Amino acid sequence: MRVAKRASVPEYERFSFMKTVHFCFNATRGQVDLKLRVVIVEGMHLSEAKNDHSVFAIDLRSPNLADGADLWRLTRDTRVLDLNSSYHYLLWCRDFSDTSVVGVDQRGRLMGFVTGFFRPAAPTTLLIWQVAVDETARGQGLASRMLDYLVETTGAKHLETTVTDDNVASKGLFASLAERHEANHDVTPLFTEELYPDGHDTEYLHRIGPLIPELLRQRTASQQLVDADS
Repeated sequence: MRVAKRASVPEYERFSFMKTVHFCFNATRGQVDLKLRVVIVEGMHLSEAKNDHSVFAIDLRSPNLADGADLWRLTRDTRVLDLNSSYHYLLWCRDFSDTSVVGVDQRGRLMGFVTGFFRPAAPTTLLIWQVAVDETARGQGLASRMLDYLVETTGAKHLETTVTDDNVASKGLFASLAERHEANHDVTPLFTEELYPDGHDTEYLHRIGPLIPELLRQRTASQQLVDADS
């Protein structure tokens, strides 16, 4: 997994978290479902980094079929990520929308995306497939914000990705995520060179967790304050 980056300003150095909360009643299950779509900008309290939104606001949401072509184009334009077929991105937007996220500007233009899925053998583990950020949106912490969005909206207990040893940007991005969420970060070889038919470098598995979604963190902290006062 590679992250497109601008060498002078690593994306993981600065980030912020943006969210809005939507409540809807699920008549079938007789309960209130909580859904998040990111619009409102607020600093994430786990970070000591300075937030920077001086250029433009980027909204986060789940992808839909209409985003598939733009995901393919952005992947192509990074010239770093492995480019899959356009069919792949359309299929991903249909079948893995709930575990992926896109960042769009106020004109609706795609500024970044993260694709992921829950592993069938480990259904509480979210595996991150690709992370891409448009050149014009780099240096705003968008990659970190998109990952935080998925941690919160999916409720994943662990997050995994694979990174080659020379990919400094990706390693920093996921190390930063683990630090923000106060989670363990284990790195082990997964797909070693002898497994590949084409001389691919070893992909190291980064496993981060256990994760506590930010809303749960806030609720727990609030409840602790209530308990302390009672």
